[in-house]
Amino acid sequence: MTAILLAGPTASGKSALALALARETGGVIVNADALQVYADWRLLTARPSAEEEAQAPHRLYGMLGFDAPWSAGHWLRAVTALLREVETPIFVGGTGLYFLALTEGLAEIPETPAEVRARGDALRRAQGAAGLAALLAERDPGTLARIDARNPMRLQRAWEVLESTGRPLSAWQDDTPPPVIAPDTALRLVMMPEPGWLNARIDRRFDMMMADGALDEVRAVLPRWQPERPAAQALGARELVAHLRGETGLAEAVAQAKLGSRQYAKRQRTWFRNRMKGWRQVDPAALPPLRDLLG
Repeated sequence: MTAILLAGPTASGKSALALALARETGGVIVNADALQVYADWRLLTARPSAEEEAQAPHRLYGMLGFDAPWSAGHWLRAVTALLREVETPIFVGGTGLYFLALTEGLAEIPETPAEVRARGDALRRAQGAAGLAALLAERDPGTLARIDARNPMRLQRAWEVLESTGRPLSAWQDDTPPPVIAPDTALRLVMMPEPGWLNARIDRRFDMMMADGALDEVRAVLPRWQPERPAAQALGARELVAHLRGETGLAEAVAQAKLGSRQYAKRQRTWFRNRMKGWRQVDPAALPPLRDLLG
């Protein structure tokens, strides 16, 4: 098995390149995006269209309902089972943690009890990232030093692991089993676009999403909307929900969604640059021939 790993920030053209690679190699495209797994989000997460999915096999796309839990652990278990039947997997997505789990291993941490999760949700809502970071600074500074102290979901996860297992997340991570795919055996590509080029694509793509019916997609989810669900992290979802609830105008919601997407892409680029130094960087504005990429 020769695996192809294709990472990159939002709107960088990953899906189109993955489809071209699948045609060239006969491979199977495997979702490595934490939001494209949800059936409710096709437009808002730029999930491959039905026409694109018909051109090559796609796996782990649009398979969960809005309320379903999903994590790197869920994804890695699904991938491990999938690899038994797929000869040339082409992993594509922007969730860097998935690629690290695949090539560096993932700690086997027990599931968080519902009661602890509820307390974690309440803490995050009441204290935000700053409050959770302060709690971890007192009880688990080792884990705090490893994670993004501005990301409330990552901080909540660290707090929940400590609270439910009595053991720091960093200790669980240190006992990580071997990776499913050894990094040196895979073709590892990371899209690293120029910021101005990418920001313009992000804005254009969001306009296209809106024209294609993204607001209706969010409206359909509104009766089941719960901001703490993993599915609620889709870029633009919160802003469009606020508009549908009469809290903001549509133009303002769209502008804020675009801004949030650009800021997220900037964080992704920084993360990829710091954590994927051994990967081949590809400029999506000047893609080399497929043979050169595969060679």
